[in-house]
Amino acid sequence: MTFVRVGGVPHHVVVEGSGPVCVLSAGLAMSWFDWDPVVPLLAPHRTVVRFDRPGHGLSGPAAVPPSAAGEAHRIAGVLDALGLDGPGQDGPATVVGHSIAGFHAEAFARLHPARTAAVVLVDSSVEEHARVPAAPALRTAAARTLGTALAAAGMPAALGPFTRRAMVRLSRTGGGDPAPAALVRRCYATSRVLQGALLENTHYRAVAAELLALRERHVMPDVPVTVLAATAGGARWVERQRALARQLGGRFEAVEPAGHLMMLDRPEAVARAVLDNYSPRVGRAGRAVRAARDGSGSASQPLA
Repeated sequence: MTFVRVGGVPHHVVVEGSGPVCVLSAGLAMSWFDWDPVVPLLAPHRTVVRFDRPGHGLSGPAAVPPSAAGEAHRIAGVLDALGLDGPGQDGPATVVGHSIAGFHAEAFARLHPARTAAVVLVDSSVEEHARVPAAPALRTAAARTLGTALAAAGMPAALGPFTRRAMVRLSRTGGGDPAPAALVRRCYATSRVLQGALLENTHYRAVAAELLALRERHVMPDVPVTVLAATAGGARWVERQRALARQLGGRFEAVEPAGHLMMLDRPEAVARAVLDNYSPRVGRAGRAVRAARDGSGSASQPLA
């Protein structure tokens, strides 16, 4: 593991394996180790990059509220800091986003099309009609005030690891939290992670609304897209995920049995989607092809 500075904030990053780059970004309040079951399946074939967003895992506190564009540029900044996707490297990256990070992965593809090889959305958040909430600055201040008050009362140390364990258990179709107890306490007993989760949750609707606006202004690049839906979410949830795949011109797969934390329930399904979802247009020649195509507005056709 290492730390790289992006936007003035130290980001905890873990890089494993070799080959084309694959970036794994977890959902709200999740950490790098939540991808542990998936990484051994990918590392023989991919350079796997895991990072914690500010206020998550071991990264520094969030300096600013999250935004769709900001999170897309954060992924690019992490790759830049690692020296990946540059001259002589393995080309564009497959970006994998779980839950709210699905917003970030799609935003990355739209804002950095020449750096995108493929997109995999793992039970991604979906908001078809989101609107920007009023008074964002007041919402930020309220989230920080609440976090400070809870930290002063000792809530992170007292309840943070327990809450983490309970949420993981509820978000799976079977089994508890496989994360080591020492790592869970190191992350979730801190006010930093509590503040980060509160801030992302507070601005969830704003990020969703911003992504809807990005869809109007930036076409989805002509790269493979796969949308994985956890069947434990119910029939209505699965249909919303299917509609997202159609909108993005991507392939859809309902994964059963799987809860929202699909990477823990069905890591082989996530790995298969990544490995089967790779565009061969990599390297400098591939980047030139994609850059020339960016203005065409072309989009791949649905595969399922």
